[in-house]
Amino acid sequence: LEASIQQQGEMQAQMQMEIERLKAVPEKISVLFLAANPIDTPALRLDEEARAIQERIRLSEYRDSVVFESRWATRSSDILQAINETNPTIVHFSGHGAQSGELALLNPDGTTKIVSKEAISMAMSTASDTIRLVVFNACFSEAQAQSVVDYVDAAIGMTTSIGDEAACVFASQLYSAIGFGLSLQTAFRQAIAQLMLEGIKEENTPKLYVKNGLRSEERRVGK
Repeated sequence: LEASIQQQGEMQAQMQMEIERLKAVPEKISVLFLAANPIDTPALRLDEEARAIQERIRLSEYRDSVVFESRWATRSSDILQAINETNPTIVHFSGHGAQSGELALLNPDGTTKIVSKEAISMAMSTASDTIRLVVFNACFSEAQAQSVVDYVDAAIGMTTSIGDEAACVFASQLYSAIGFGLSLQTAFRQAIAQLMLEGIKEENTPKLYVKNGLRSEERRVGK
């Protein structure tokens, strides 16, 4: 009888461990990477940023739960189309930003087309109800992040200009932590920590904004 009780206890403990393990696995997360580097702006290493993100996702624990989609030479007309096609959890803008808080996308001839923060916020609000996080990995994009959290759970923007290396290091560690199922707050802090570990003195540039009523330290991106 004692052996039977002990065996049942062990089975229950194993079952509980399995339940907790399944709870820890994040839902499927789709990342939409939108890159824009107009021909009349300084060249950026956007391909290196995308490669670094994908590599760190592949090395994460829940890599099979994270899908990476990319669109290059992004025009304003591409944004809603790409979102409708991919139904993303995260929208990631990579490119140039203006001090006034606008983003630089492309005209059909490859030159710069300026897009306002109001236009981006409207696009995020109408495009998909699955978007949980918007990352503006572009210079002077803090205003974009502040604006868009009226419509999505969280956003990350840059308070000033950000260098290529900093952009790659920050983004790759952010998605690595997300791929390990960590909370958004922890993922953001790890990305900042990685900048400091690499000796890149831009740890005060990225800023995380969260919609009123939400707690980033308790929230995983896929939930």
